[in-house]
Amino acid sequence: MALQKSILSRIVALHLVAVIVAAVLLRFVLHWSLASDIATLQLNTMAAQIEIFARHLEPASRGGWSLHLPDGVRDQYSDAYDRYSYAIIDDAGKVIFSSHASKQPLFAIDPDATGIVPYRARTPRGARTIAGASARKDIDGHPVWIQVAEKLSHRDVIVDDVLANFLRQVVWIIVPVLLLLLVADTIIFRLAMRPLHRASDRAKHISPTRLDVRLPTDDMPPEILPLVEAVNQALDRLELGFRSQREFAADAAHELRTPLAILRTRIETLPHSEASRALGRDVENMSRVVSQLLDATELETAVVDPESVADLHEVGVEIAEFIAPLALKRGKSIELIGVDEPVLIVGNAEMIRRATRNLVENALHHTPEGTTIEIVVGQDGSISVIDNGDGVPPENRESIFKRFWRRSTRASGGAGLGLSIVKKIVEAHHGSITVEDAPGRGARFIMRFPLLLA
Repeated sequence: MALQKSILSRIVALHLVAVIVAAVLLRFVLHWSLASDIATLQLNTMAAQIEIFARHLEPASRGGWSLHLPDGVRDQYSDAYDRYSYAIIDDAGKVIFSSHASKQPLFAIDPDATGIVPYRARTPRGARTIAGASARKDIDGHPVWIQVAEKLSHRDVIVDDVLANFLRQVVWIIVPVLLLLLVADTIIFRLAMRPLHRASDRAKHISPTRLDVRLPTDDMPPEILPLVEAVNQALDRLELGFRSQREFAADAAHELRTPLAILRTRIETLPHSEASRALGRDVENMSRVVSQLLDATELETAVVDPESVADLHEVGVEIAEFIAPLALKRGKSIELIGVDEPVLIVGNAEMIRRATRNLVENALHHTPEGTTIEIVVGQDGSISVIDNGDGVPPENRESIFKRFWRRSTRASGGAGLGLSIVKKIVEAHHGSITVEDAPGRGARFIMRFPLLLA
C-alpha cells in the first residue's frame, strides 16, 4: 500500500506505461514513414523509367511503332532477370510492346486518370508482390499508355528486405533505449527530491523539547516551497502556544507555593486535633502536586547532556536521607540496599533524583503504617523502589504512567502526575521503567539506565 502511494513508484509506473505505448506507437510510425518513403522512391523511379520508354518510343515511317532501348535498360527488363516488366499500350487498348510474350497489359488502365498512376498487387495470401505505375504519353500526337512494374518479392530487392528486418528489430532497439531513459529519469527525480528528503530528516528532530527546528527552504522546488513555508509558519504558532502553556503552568505553580506555605504555617499554630492533622495532610498533598507541576513544566524542555554522568548509588543515598524524616513522621521506614559502590550511568543526576523521589513518595502514599520502603540500587544500572502496599493490577500497569491517571476518582493524595514524570525522565535517558509484583505483597518499580562505558 505504501508503494502505491509513493510518488516515485507512481512516476515509474506511469513512465513504464508510457514506454510501452511509445514503443508500440513508434514502431507503427516508423513502419508508416519508411513504407511511405519507399513507396515514393519506387514511384519516382518508375516515373523515371516511363520517361526513358517515352524518349525511345517513336512512330514507324510505315505505320506502327519502334522502340530502341539502351542495352542496360533492355537487360533490366529481360525475362531472364525476371524482376522488372513493362507494357506499352496504344489508344485502342492494344499492347504494342511488352516484356512478356503474352502481350498483356500489366494492369487495368483508367482512361480518366492523369499523371503517374501507382499500382499495387497482392497475392491470394495478402502479401504485396508487385508495385507498378502507368502514365499516358503523347508521342508525336499519338496517345499511348506506358506501364512499368517491379516484383517486390524478388530475392534481389534489398530495400524491402532492409525494411522488413528493421521493423522486426526496431522494438528490441527502442525498448532498451526507453528503459534507459526511465532509469535516467528515476535518477534525476531522486536528485530533484533530495531537498524533500533533507526536510523530512529535519522534521524527525521536531519535538516538544526541540520546537525551534524548522524545515529547510534552501534548494526547495518551487512547487513544494509554499507547503514547506506553511509548515514552518504552523511550527512558529505551535512553539508560541507551547511556550505560553509552559509559562502559565510554571507561573501558576510558583504563585501557589506562597499561599500554601502561609496556610501550612497557620495550620501548625492551630490546636492539635484530628481536623488540624487532616488539614496538614491536605496542604502537604497540594504542595506535592504544585511541585510535580513545576517538574512537569521543566521536563517539557529538558534535554539530557550526553556528556553528563550520574551515580545511582549516590542518588539512592540522597533520596533515602531526604525522605527518611517524612517516612518516620508517617510511621514508616526507608531502607537502602544493593551495591555499596558507585554505579555510573550517562544521565542527569538531578532528574534521576526527581524520578526516584516521585517513586518513593508514591510508595509512601500507598503503604500502611509500620511498613518499610526499599530503595535497591543494582550494578546493572537499575534503581528499584519496593513497597508493601496493595500492588498494581496487571491491567493497570500501562495506564498508571499516563498523566492525570488515577485508579479511582474517589482516591485522594495526588493528581496522577508523579508516575508520568518518572516515565518522561526515564525515556529522556533512553532507559525503561517497569512495574511488577513485589515478593510477598506490594509493587516493585524498576528504572533501568544505560551504563557508562569505560
